[in-house]
Amino acid sequence: MDWQALGLSLKLAGLTLLILLPLGIWVGRMLAYSNFSGKSFVEALIVLPLVLPPTVLGYYLLVSLGGDSGLGSWLKEVLGIQLSFSFMGLLVASMIFNIPFIVQPTQRAFENIPKQLIDAGAVSGLSSWQTFCCIELPLVWPGVLSAAVLTFVHTLGEFGVVLMMGGNIPGETKTIAISIYDRVQAFDFESADRMSLLLLLLSLSAVAVSFFSAAKIMRKPKR
Repeated sequence: MDWQALGLSLKLAGLTLLILLPLGIWVGRMLAYSNFSGKSFVEALIVLPLVLPPTVLGYYLLVSLGGDSGLGSWLKEVLGIQLSFSFMGLLVASMIFNIPFIVQPTQRAFENIPKQLIDAGAVSGLSSWQTFCCIELPLVWPGVLSAAVLTFVHTLGEFGVVLMMGGNIPGETKTIAISIYDRVQAFDFESADRMSLLLLLLSLSAVAVSFFSAAKIMRKPKR
């Protein structure tokens, strides 16, 4: 069992979720409530990582953020940040790759809120922030929870983007998915089987907890 790779994957998934969750709620709410020119284009950009092959997305991220690119060179010279073949670059790539998983379910959850409830909050004298905290957030929480679990589990199993952007550096960019691939290439199917089973159980547990929690929230009696 490659515990180092597993720890790195959990760290990557946790940080990706921590950064994307508030961003996903804000973007999802904005898209749900706004009608502006170019909205369809923005939604298409958000969905793009879903339809692009991971290796293609990883390649373009490597080209655009690598040390030979203008942005990559500026980041390295001015801020001392190297994104290619580093954990920081892995985190940036993971955030971009997981944007649709956090934004789309959140957007749909906000779109399903009855407009009458929002209007009732305004009539009652609630501010926009109070309306968001007291009315909107409790109603969209099951969707947000599902989005969070999808993002976390998807990050655990990332392979193509991780390999292209981060390579295979132990302790830095070698995740559990890459470790499984290495074990298969070395015909060490016993180790690959153990790591794959652990990843399966982690993913299944996270999804099960998500569904259980969402169902419990939906069944909670209204006061």
